[in-house]
Amino acid sequence: MYLGNLKEKPVWQMTGEELIQLLKTSTEKESKERIDSHTNDLSNKRYVYGIRGIANLFGCSISTANKIKKEGKIKEAIIQHGRKIIVDADLALKLFSRK
Repeated sequence: MYLGNLKEKPVWQMTGEELIQLLKTSTEKESKERIDSHTNDLSNKRYVYGIRGIANLFGCSISTANKIKKEGKIKEAIIQHGRKIIVDADLALKLFSRK
């Protein structure tokens, strides 16, 4: 049956098969939209790497960038695993301007 007709049909008049088909297509469509929006979010983000990246982002020295990081002003924008530092540049600028 056509999906548009199923959407207009009251649930109490649907067969079990029609209801399952409607639910399946709507959840598939939602998951595809969610994946697409997540992919777009990731491609639009700008990252800098390391203390030198923070220094370049804020236009300051490496020692000042280290102080900014240690003070926690941009803590939510930083992802760190061991010595690897990744910073969401846009979020870091927004957080820094707030404080």
